[in-house]
Amino acid sequence: MPVKVYKCLNPVGYEEPVEQFPLALRLDKDKLAGKTIYISVGAGGEQGLMIPLPKRLQQLYPEINWKVTHAAPHRTIAGSLALTNEEITEADALIRGVVW
Repeated sequence: MPVKVYKCLNPVGYEEPVEQFPLALRLDKDKLAGKTIYISVGAGGEQGLMIPLPKRLQQLYPEINWKVTHAAPHRTIAGSLALTNEEITEADALIRGVVW
């Protein structure tokens, strides 16, 4: 009895290479040296990104003073505020992840 051979296409398909364009210029590391940047980790689904992100940024940019805060649960006034008033006066920048 002959063996049947089936041929099929890969359902993923074949993607053509795409040229990428940045949305903004990369930050100048020299201008960021010594600055304080807060990373606010929320209480929602963005934790999958916002928890490993500070570790990676600290490795890439050790000359920056990174501070990680944890926001209150969403749908609360405290959850809407990423930083306290004291932290706002100290911060040069804030990275906040939000999932909708």
